Amino acid sequence: MKSSLINNYRMGGYLLIAIGLINLRYQTGDDGVVGRSLTIIIPGAILLASTWIPALAKKLETKAVQAFSIVIGLALIAYAVIN
Repeated sequence: MKSSLINNYRMGGYLLIAIGLINLRYQTGDDGVVGRSLTIIIPGAILLASTWIPALAKKLETKAVQAFSIVIGLALIAYAVIN
């Protein structure tokens, strides 16, 4: 797997985890904040973990998975900012 591509996936995973944790901190006391934050954190953690599993890392190379990851990642970032 290309190292630059895997680094991009890892940075995206770290980004989602960080945004989810920031969301959790700044909305402390709101109803449902844990669920909303976990909606952002869990996909980031799954993405990050999948970069270290060779079988899953190979699947991340395909164009379809790259496009899907970008769409889902941007949607989760927008969700974090809007809510």
